[in-house]
Amino acid sequence: MYCSGEHLFRQSIKCNNLPISKPVQMSEEYERQKRRRLALRKSVMDYSIGVLIVLAGIFFLIRQNLKLDLNNTYPPNEMDKIFGVICLLYGAWRIYRGYKKNYFR
Repeated sequence: MYCSGEHLFRQSIKCNNLPISKPVQMSEEYERQKRRRLALRKSVMDYSIGVLIVLAGIFFLIRQNLKLDLNNTYPPNEMDKIFGVICLLYGAWRIYRGYKKNYFR
């Protein structure tokens, strides 16, 4: 018995067993690649910002040992140490977040 293509198409719609077409597969692959690129970009940004913040934290912790004109104008105090520790913790968290790449879960 001969079945036309239209008949088969309508029958497959009724049964909800349409095969995944090639454009849909390509679309899913494109979305996967897009998410991978976005995760890589965010990861690089987290690494770089994390390193900069860690360096700022180290600077604030060792500022009193450095010979800077800034120390004469604004002498180091305990707030510098507290801010340095906060910078170290936040920078370490940013680096960890870049390592985990847990952006879409």
